[in-house]
Amino acid sequence: MRTWLRRKTIPGGLGALIAALLLTSGPAAAQSTDYRAPRLPGTDQPDLNGIWQAVNSANWDIRPHAASPGAFPNLLGAIGAVPPGQGVIVGNELPYQPWAAEKQRENFENRLTRPVTRALNETTGDPEAKCFLPGVPRVTYLPYPFQIVHTASQVFIAYEFASAARIIHMDSEPASPAESWMGWSIGRWEGDTLVVEVTDQVDRTWFDRAGNFHSNAMRVTERYTPVSPYHLQYEARIEDPTVFTRPFTISMPLYRRMEPDAQLMEFKCIEFAEPFLYEHLLDASGN
Repeated sequence: MRTWLRRKTIPGGLGALIAALLLTSGPAAAQSTDYRAPRLPGTDQPDLNGIWQAVNSANWDIRPHAASPGAFPNLLGAIGAVPPGQGVIVGNELPYQPWAAEKQRENFENRLTRPVTRALNETTGDPEAKCFLPGVPRVTYLPYPFQIVHTASQVFIAYEFASAARIIHMDSEPASPAESWMGWSIGRWEGDTLVVEVTDQVDRTWFDRAGNFHSNAMRVTERYTPVSPYHLQYEARIEDPTVFTRPFTISMPLYRRMEPDAQLMEFKCIEFAEPFLYEHLLDASGN
């Protein structure tokens, strides 16, 4: 088999065609700068209404990473293994301060700690495992779809995971009432790009299952840009001087769900998380 592969050659014309396709099929080629999205009726704003989904492995780790076993390979085999990923960080580097890099490793090692005390529940373990709201930007690239619904003056985003949702205030800039899991979102249009400033998030959300984290000082600037009828280019600039030495940006395409009957389904994961969260509170009889 190896000998046959070594001897097999690609005809010159076909080889040139393949090379051309490879050169023009990357992300830059897929994002035409000349694309003009359909307008929201009665406005000059692009119409972003629809169901969208990220298709990558950023929820496992936003950094470049190889495939690896799951948490319980002896029990589940390849089920639950970590898929490889090229990463979504522009420049591939996550600029942690030294103490924070150590904290990330600690987070990963303790990611599946059962929260048998309030202190553990609030400080240890992946919040996704506990069905906590995932925060921004993680909610965007969880492996579940989300729906953008907007008018000329308001944007609402509903997420399948844990029935999460948020309102993006477009026509005013009301003050945040308090820190929250999904933060406080103020939006504006820059041409065809929806720009959203997200502040006042609690410090208990993570970026991924690898334990990458932030503080409550984090400021996220999201950018949603239509690049084709079927794609949005998503960017999120992260600023958090408490944890990182400089700002950094993550970037990825979002794909429109094209099924004729596409809709968000229910994923009320708290029902799945209850044994993990509360089993230690049950007595021996199971009551």
